[in-house]
Amino acid sequence: MTETGAAMTGTGTGSTTETGAGAGAGSTTETGATMTRTEVAQAVATARVAATAWSRLSPADRAGHMLRVRRKLIDRMDDVVATIVSETGKVATEAVVNEVLVTCELIGWYARHAPRLLRSERVGTGLLAHKSAEKRYEPLGVVGVISPWNYPLVLAMGPVATALFAGNAVVLKPSEITPRVGLLVGELFSSMDEHPGIVQVVTGGSETGDALVRSGADKIAFTGSVRTGKAVMRAAADTLTPVLLELGGKDPLIVCGDADIDRAARAAVWGAFTNCGQTCMATERVYVVEKVYQAFVDRVVELTARVRQGAGSGYDIGAVTHRGQLSIIDRHLADAVERGAVVASGGKPVDVGGRPSLEPTVLLEVDHSMAVMRDETFGPILPIMKVRDEQEALELANDSPYGLNASVFGRDRATVERLVSGLRSGNVCVNDVMVSYAIPALPFGGAKESGMGRSHGAEGLREFTQIKSIARDRFGLHHEPQWLPLPPKLGSVIKIAMRLRYADRPWHRLHSQGDHK
Repeated sequence: MTETGAAMTGTGTGSTTETGAGAGAGSTTETGATMTRTEVAQAVATARVAATAWSRLSPADRAGHMLRVRRKLIDRMDDVVATIVSETGKVATEAVVNEVLVTCELIGWYARHAPRLLRSERVGTGLLAHKSAEKRYEPLGVVGVISPWNYPLVLAMGPVATALFAGNAVVLKPSEITPRVGLLVGELFSSMDEHPGIVQVVTGGSETGDALVRSGADKIAFTGSVRTGKAVMRAAADTLTPVLLELGGKDPLIVCGDADIDRAARAAVWGAFTNCGQTCMATERVYVVEKVYQAFVDRVVELTARVRQGAGSGYDIGAVTHRGQLSIIDRHLADAVERGAVVASGGKPVDVGGRPSLEPTVLLEVDHSMAVMRDETFGPILPIMKVRDEQEALELANDSPYGLNASVFGRDRATVERLVSGLRSGNVCVNDVMVSYAIPALPFGGAKESGMGRSHGAEGLREFTQIKSIARDRFGLHHEPQWLPLPPKLGSVIKIAMRLRYADRPWHRLHSQGDHK
């Protein structure tokens, strides 16, 4: 996510929303007024009551409930998609594929696997063979989710659903830019016959977000900018509330000298321009080995010219969602051109359904002195830089405070593997872009300033649990060797045992130190 936005919102600045607020999942008003700290506290209290019964369900029963919620989402898909399009300006196909479909797949995966992943696990006890040990994954209680505006359904439902599968209740604060999608999420749960209170929705901007972080929730899951993520951490530190942070990215794409140029070019164009570039793992910078640079550029420019931008059906991409984000995009473009970048395609402002936006833009002759190569742009700009070889591409790709996602295109397995291993990134796609997020079993998260913790997969589910470690005595002995009073020669016996167990030449060491006597 970008740096637009006040602390705790997870969103950007811009015009106020027109509809949508709610004290709870089933209680809404007609305006997007900021909710008070008292109202947020009440939502958390309501969720905590609902969490009691929900947490007592078996993981299989919770999975059944979540599948029924998924069916309700499908029943209301047209309404959900229309609301996403209305609030974000993206095209309907993007809303269907990148939001509804990905959400449904994630729910399905956890429904199949959460019962196994949450099962208690026996662990070995080492020397303590007279003991048994296990670890359990227990619900935290109430999880606060602060979600962004760029993918208002999937980036809300992802953490909401995962926390629910783990046995928690949730308080969701959607972006103030897209509150109605968040309210629809709440309605999916509040309209269920059973457990209607497990998802509460609170609306507003930074004040609401800050109130949620300080509300006593047992964990906060935040998706947004680095700056706001740090603010969330500072606020959460006062109560030692744990946080899950998915923050910004400046994702590189490396094109090796032996890459499939057509596939790499198509991937770069989609990775840079889908959702009008407003994706945390969008392709925001490309490094191309010089021997294939011109062929790659020619193909990218050709493909970019074919991208259909507009509102309604028949278009590939929509608009920049709000003016606050567009100002950052314009600033990056102007800075790059002033410093010598060449606009190879696009670069002009355009109106998309009444929203000011920017054409899909390809920049050449770029370098790391430019903001467009250093800072998250979050818009439809694709800067392409020529490099000597793959090693220089790797060094430049790592020359960033971000580390959310990266892509490598090449045929030689050894070279590709060297690049994959060398990239300081939480996710890497090989001969592909952005696809890792759509694989529910694959944990997703960032390195460096791109966040902490993981969503998806076993790791993502267990992010929302408390691990309880349990050790049991097996035989009921009257006295343990280490209990008081200590046996007189316990230390000597333990030393002998340690040398027998750990020394390279145990018998030699015993003899040389006299412990055999």
